[in-house]
Amino acid sequence: MENLVNPAFWAGKRVFLTGHTGFKGAWLALWLTGMGAQVHGYALPPEHPGSLFERLALGERIARSTLADIRDSASLHQALQAADPDILFHLAAQALVPAGYRQPVETFAVNVMGTAQVLECARACRTLAAIVVVTSDKCYENHEWPWGYRETDPMGGHDPYSASKGAAELVAASYRRSFLAAQGVAVATARAGNVIGGGDNTPSRLVPDALAAFAANTALHLRNPVATRPWQHVLDPLHGYLQLAERLCQPQHGQAWAEGWNFGPQADDALSVETVVGLLAQHWPRPVQWSADPPGTYAHEAQQLRLDCSKARQRLGWRPVWNARAALQRTVEWHLSQAPALDTCRAQLTAFLQDAGQAGNS
Repeated sequence: MENLVNPAFWAGKRVFLTGHTGFKGAWLALWLTGMGAQVHGYALPPEHPGSLFERLALGERIARSTLADIRDSASLHQALQAADPDILFHLAAQALVPAGYRQPVETFAVNVMGTAQVLECARACRTLAAIVVVTSDKCYENHEWPWGYRETDPMGGHDPYSASKGAAELVAASYRRSFLAAQGVAVATARAGNVIGGGDNTPSRLVPDALAAFAANTALHLRNPVATRPWQHVLDPLHGYLQLAERLCQPQHGQAWAEGWNFGPQADDALSVETVVGLLAQHWPRPVQWSADPPGTYAHEAQQLRLDCSKARQRLGWRPVWNARAALQRTVEWHLSQAPALDTCRAQLTAFLQDAGQAGNS
C-alpha cells in the first residue's frame, strides 16, 4: 500500500543509526525498535539535559548505544563491524545555522569529513545493502525563488552550515559512484525541511525556544520573523527515510533508488517564523508575548526556501501526513502531556500511522 512503511520488512533487520541521541535520531530509533529492528546507535552524548534520548531511555532499549564521535575512525569502524548492519542511516551532524557561524571549521569537519568517515568505514561492512545519508533542504544554492527546489538543482549554500550540507551531498554522491555501488550498496541522500515535534529541546531552534519561553512565562524574542521555512512534523520525513531504505534494499533493483530525495511539506506549509509562533500561541493555555528584530539585522540567512517533492510522491508514493498546523498542535500537545514521554511518543506514532493509512486508502 502506498504511503506506508512495511513493519514486516524491518523485523529483525540490523540497522546502524548515527545521531541516535539527537531529536530526529531518537524518534527514528524508537520507531525502528517498535517494528522489531536491531538498532545500533552511534553518536555523541546528548548535548542538553532532558534530551528525548534520555527521556525514552533509548540507551537501554536499542541493541547497542555507542557514544563517540563520527570522526573517530577506529571507534566508528569497530562499532560498524560489531553491528554488521543491513541498513545504515546517517543522521549525526552539526545541525544549526547559528552554530555554523560561531564554529565554521567544526561544522565543516563534522558535516563533511564526518560523512566521508562514515561512508569510508561502511565500505568494510560485509552485509550492508543500503545507506541513507540525511542532509538538509539548505543544501541547495538558494536563489530565494518562490517555487520549490528539485533534486536536480545545484548544491550550494551561503552560510557554513548550508554549504557543509551541500558538500555532504557531493561526498555521498562520490562514494556511491566511486566505491559503494560497485560493492552492491545502494546509497541515497534525503533532504527535509525544518522538522518539529515533541521532545526537541535544542536551543536556537524556533519551536523549542518558543515553548520554553511560554512555559517560563517570559517574552520570546524572534531573530528573523519574516523568514519563511517549510515546517513539518518529524515523523513525516522519517516516514520517507524508511520507505526509501526499503526500496534501496530491493534485490537487483536497489540502485534505481540510489539518488537524492526531497521529503518536504506541501507548498502552503511554508510559513513565516512569526506565523509559526502565532499558531503555537493558539494552542497554549495561557497568553504569551514575543518581540522581533527588524528584518536584516542578523548575518545572512535565507528568507525563503521550499522543496519540490514531486519525485517522492510519484515514485515512492510518499506524501506528508500531517500539515504544518497539525504538526504544531501535536508538538504543543506533546509538550503539555503529563504522561511519560515514551507513552506520548508511542501514542503520537500510532496516530500518525493511522492517518497515513487513511491517506493511503484515499
